[in-house]
Amino acid sequence: MIEIVLLGSGNVATHLFKAFSASEGTCIKQVYNHSEKTLDFFRSKCDVTTEISELAPADIYLMALKDDVIPEISEKLKDLNALVAHTSGSVALDALRACSRRGVFYPLQTFSKDNDVNYSEIPFCLEANTAQDLEILKTLATKVSGNCYEISSEQRKKLHLSAVFVCNFVNHLYAVGEQICEQNDIPFDILKPLIAETAGKVQHASPAGVQTGPAIRNDQSTIKAHLDLLESGENKKIYELLTSAIQTFHGKKL
Repeated sequence: MIEIVLLGSGNVATHLFKAFSASEGTCIKQVYNHSEKTLDFFRSKCDVTTEISELAPADIYLMALKDDVIPEISEKLKDLNALVAHTSGSVALDALRACSRRGVFYPLQTFSKDNDVNYSEIPFCLEANTAQDLEILKTLATKVSGNCYEISSEQRKKLHLSAVFVCNFVNHLYAVGEQICEQNDIPFDILKPLIAETAGKVQHASPAGVQTGPAIRNDQSTIKAHLDLLESGENKKIYELLTSAIQTFHGKKL
């Protein structure tokens, strides 16, 4: 049984808590956060605290915290005789250098508190400063998922950047599409099969190989018509930038 103290109470912390609570091989001994109110969800399920000095003994102290506080909090954990790991996609392992045993336990997924996810499919990107602790993180990850990858800090920074493109930026484009639909009394649901098919294609093909649309066809009349329809100057810029990016990527003449 791997005993865990979870530091944090946001989206990632909440989902890790649910995943580990459902696993037979892990035990959440305690959840920490500096704010008392944010611990309400966890209070009836395990011990909680707002004080670092009151942290319970555990095998792993897992920090699901904002990136900018990770080094500060790790300094306060340096005397613990246990593995200290963070869950950030963009913070280097060295940010935990105050701790003699340190690691990274990064779940590559977008989390919202009210949305259920299939934890068994989430890729966990792992790193540690010793081979022994890397094995502990692998064991912990396999308790909830079948996808574990040993990823260096430098690789993880690039992976996180890639994730912003394929998740956060794409989601904003969904929001723009939804807004255009709403402004013209069109149900956004009409686009959902298209969204699903587009996402489904890249499960078995290179995104570059399945690119479609007026940009790759260099359909200038349609591109101009779309730009004329866009009322928002910001959305015009996005459309023009992405059209140019697609054509440059695929070697099309502008």
